[in-house]
Amino acid sequence: MKSPEPATTPSPAPTSGATIGGATARGAAATLTTTGSDATSGSLASTDDVTSRDATGADATSGSASSGVEAPGVGASSGSATGSAERAVAERNLCGLVGALAKQIEGHIRERAGALNLTAAQAVALRELTGPMTMRDLADRMSCEPSNATFVVDRLEEQGIVERRPHPGDRRAKQLVLTSEGVALRERLIDSLTEDSPLARLTSEEQAALNDLLTRAVR
Repeated sequence: MKSPEPATTPSPAPTSGATIGGATARGAAATLTTTGSDATSGSLASTDDVTSRDATGADATSGSASSGVEAPGVGASSGSATGSAERAVAERNLCGLVGALAKQIEGHIRERAGALNLTAAQAVALRELTGPMTMRDLADRMSCEPSNATFVVDRLEEQGIVERRPHPGDRRAKQLVLTSEGVALRERLIDSLTEDSPLARLTSEEQAALNDLLTRAVR
């Protein structure tokens, strides 16, 4: 009688490809999500590129700009800014020229006044006394406060150059009037100021044109 053959344990059935694939896929997905492997980083890089372009105006925007396409109003704004900048430079240069001319005139007045034993302020007051006027009128012509004009007139009055007389139309006011000595001194001063004046470099027509332009500017 033949001995019974030992029972054989059946080999485990091979795991299906789907199962292996699913496990691999899930593991791979977990790995990618956790570690940010190549596929994930590649995907993020693509997203970042798009976001970066949208946020910074990269490739598409620069391409649009290089092709001559401008956003509405950009050209007008640029032109306006350029015009404002040019005007600011022109005004700065003009202010510098006006200031330099005023400085030259002040130096000229000071020099000629000293030759006549006058201060520059006294020479300006004497120049502006073209006829009887109030202290306020003289201060306006001298572009100073009435108190400053009063101080200057007091010195001229002490020298016998100016007199204070009653105002014919206002009993509360006084008029400033040149004495005969004042009239003679003023004539000498005007002749001296006219000679070699910084404005003498201009013709009569140019002086008239400059006078009109400055009159428009100060009004």
